[in-house]
Amino acid sequence: MRHYEVVFLVHPDQSEQVPAMVDRYRTLVETNAGMIHRFEDWGRRPMAFMIAGVYKAHYVLMNIECDNETLAELNSMFKFSDAILRNLVIKKNRAITEPSFLAKSKEENQEENKEENKEENKEENKEEENKENIYINNQKKDAKK
Repeated sequence: MRHYEVVFLVHPDQSEQVPAMVDRYRTLVETNAGMIHRFEDWGRRPMAFMIAGVYKAHYVLMNIECDNETLAELNSMFKFSDAILRNLVIKKNRAITEPSFLAKSKEENQEENKEENKEENKEENKEEENKENIYINNQKKDAKK
Protein backbone atom coordinates (compact mmCIF):
# COMPACT_ATOMS: atom_id res chain seq x y z
CA MET A 1 0.00 0.00 0.00
CA ARG A 2 1.11 3.51 -0.76
CA HIS A 3 0.89 6.79 1.12
CA TYR A 4 -1.05 9.75 -0.26
CA GLU A 5 -1.82 13.29 0.77
CA VAL A 6 -5.35 14.27 -0.21
CA VAL A 7 -6.68 17.83 -0.15
CA PHE A 8 -10.17 18.69 -1.29
CA LEU A 9 -12.21 21.88 -1.42
CA VAL A 10 -15.89 21.78 -0.61
CA HIS A 11 -18.41 24.35 -1.83
CA PRO A 12 -19.12 26.79 1.04
CA ASP A 13 -22.88 26.16 0.81
CA GLN A 14 -22.16 22.49 1.56
CA SER A 15 -19.95 23.12 4.64
CA GLU A 16 -22.49 21.47 6.94
CA GLN A 17 -22.09 18.22 5.00
CA VAL A 18 -18.29 18.05 5.42
CA PRO A 19 -18.35 15.71 8.48
CA ALA A 20 -20.64 13.26 6.66
CA MET A 21 -18.48 13.40 3.53
CA VAL A 22 -15.30 12.82 5.53
CA ASP A 23 -16.96 9.91 7.31
CA ARG A 24 -17.82 8.34 3.94
CA TYR A 25 -14.23 8.73 2.72
CA ARG A 26 -12.86 7.42 6.02
CA THR A 27 -15.03 4.30 5.92
CA LEU A 28 -14.04 3.68 2.29
CA VAL A 29 -10.34 3.78 3.15
CA GLU A 30 -10.64 1.78 6.37
CA THR A 31 -12.91 -0.96 4.96
CA ASN A 32 -10.35 -1.63 2.22
CA ALA A 33 -7.58 -2.22 4.81
CA GLY A 34 -6.23 1.34 4.56
CA MET A 35 -5.36 3.84 7.26
CA ILE A 36 -5.79 7.56 7.80
CA HIS A 37 -2.60 8.87 9.37
CA ARG A 38 -3.57 12.54 9.57
CA PHE A 39 -6.85 14.39 9.23
CA GLU A 40 -7.17 18.18 9.38
CA ASP A 41 -10.27 20.24 8.79
CA TRP A 42 -8.95 23.69 7.90
CA GLY A 43 -12.43 25.17 7.70
CA ARG A 44 -13.70 27.88 5.42
CA ARG A 45 -10.87 29.85 3.84
CA PRO A 46 -10.59 32.34 0.97
CA MET A 47 -9.32 31.04 -2.36
CA ALA A 48 -6.69 32.70 -4.55
CA PHE A 49 -9.16 32.96 -7.43
CA MET A 50 -12.81 32.32 -8.11
CA ILE A 51 -13.92 28.74 -8.79
CA ALA A 52 -17.52 28.07 -9.83
CA GLY A 53 -18.50 31.59 -8.84
CA VAL A 54 -17.31 31.41 -5.21
CA TYR A 55 -14.41 33.07 -3.44
CA LYS A 56 -14.30 30.81 -0.38
CA ALA A 57 -14.22 27.06 0.15
CA HIS A 58 -14.07 24.56 3.00
CA TYR A 59 -10.61 22.91 2.99
CA VAL A 60 -9.89 19.36 4.23
CA LEU A 61 -6.53 17.56 4.36
CA MET A 62 -6.04 13.81 4.83
CA ASN A 63 -2.90 11.69 4.75
CA ILE A 64 -3.93 8.15 3.91
CA GLU A 65 -2.42 4.77 3.19
CA CYS A 66 -4.38 2.69 0.68
CA ASP A 67 -4.17 0.55 -2.45
CA ASN A 68 -4.75 1.71 -6.03
CA GLU A 69 -8.34 0.46 -6.21
CA THR A 70 -9.33 2.43 -3.12
CA LEU A 71 -7.62 5.53 -4.47
CA ALA A 72 -9.47 5.15 -7.80
CA GLU A 73 -12.78 4.82 -5.91
CA LEU A 74 -11.97 7.90 -3.82
CA ASN A 75 -11.14 9.90 -6.95
CA SER A 76 -14.41 8.85 -8.59
CA MET A 77 -16.30 9.93 -5.46
CA PHE A 78 -14.61 13.33 -5.72
CA LYS A 79 -15.33 13.53 -9.44
CA PHE A 80 -19.05 12.81 -9.17
CA SER A 81 -19.73 14.92 -6.08
CA ASP A 82 -21.20 18.32 -6.85
CA ALA A 83 -19.99 19.63 -3.49
CA ILE A 84 -16.29 19.08 -4.28
CA LEU A 85 -14.87 22.08 -6.14
CA ARG A 86 -11.30 20.77 -6.48
CA ASN A 87 -9.21 17.91 -5.18
CA LEU A 88 -5.52 17.08 -5.19
CA VAL A 89 -3.89 13.71 -4.51
CA ILE A 90 -0.12 13.58 -4.04
CA LYS A 91 1.87 10.37 -3.65
CA LYS A 92 4.16 10.45 -0.59
CA ASN A 93 7.12 8.27 0.37
CA ARG A 94 6.07 7.84 3.99
CA ALA A 95 3.17 8.41 6.34
CA ILE A 96 3.01 12.02 7.50
CA THR A 97 1.53 12.40 10.97
CA GLU A 98 2.84 15.75 12.23
CA PRO A 99 0.53 18.76 11.97
CA SER A 100 0.65 20.78 8.77
CA PHE A 101 1.88 24.35 8.58
CA LEU A 102 -1.68 25.69 8.63
CA ALA A 103 -2.61 23.64 11.68
CA LYS A 104 0.56 24.75 13.48
CA SER A 105 -0.04 28.41 12.70
CA LYS A 106 -3.63 28.11 13.92
CA GLU A 107 -2.45 26.65 17.25
CA GLU A 108 0.26 29.31 17.61
CA ASN A 109 -2.26 32.07 16.91
CA GLN A 110 -4.57 30.68 19.60
CA GLU A 111 -1.69 30.59 22.11
CA GLU A 112 -0.67 34.17 21.22
CA ASN A 113 -4.27 35.34 21.63
CA LYS A 114 -4.44 33.71 25.07
CA GLU A 115 -1.22 35.46 26.12
CA GLU A 116 -2.46 38.80 24.78
CA ASN A 117 -5.74 38.37 26.64
CA LYS A 118 -3.87 37.65 29.88
CA GLU A 119 -1.78 40.80 29.44
CA GLU A 120 -4.88 42.88 28.65
CA ASN A 121 -6.64 41.49 31.74
CA LYS A 122 -3.64 42.41 33.90
CA GLU A 123 -3.66 45.95 32.53
CA GLU A 124 -7.42 46.25 33.06
CA ASN A 125 -7.06 45.01 36.64
CA LYS A 126 -4.34 47.61 37.31
CA GLU A 127 -6.55 50.35 35.89
CA GLU A 128 -9.47 49.24 38.07
CA GLU A 129 -7.23 49.20 41.16
CA ASN A 130 -6.01 52.71 40.35
CA LYS A 131 -9.60 53.93 39.95
CA GLU A 132 -10.57 52.33 43.25
CA ASN A 133 -7.59 53.93 45.00
CA ILE A 134 -8.46 57.35 43.59
CA TYR A 135 -12.10 56.89 44.66
CA ILE A 136 -11.05 55.88 48.19
CA ASN A 137 -8.65 58.82 48.45
CA ASN A 138 -11.38 61.23 47.31
CA GLN A 139 -13.77 59.81 49.92
CA LYS A 140 -11.15 60.29 52.63
CA LYS A 141 -10.63 63.91 51.56
CA ASP A 142 -14.40 64.52 51.60
CA ALA A 143 -14.68 62.95 55.04
CA LYS A 144 -11.99 65.30 56.43
CA LYS A 145 -13.83 68.38 55.16
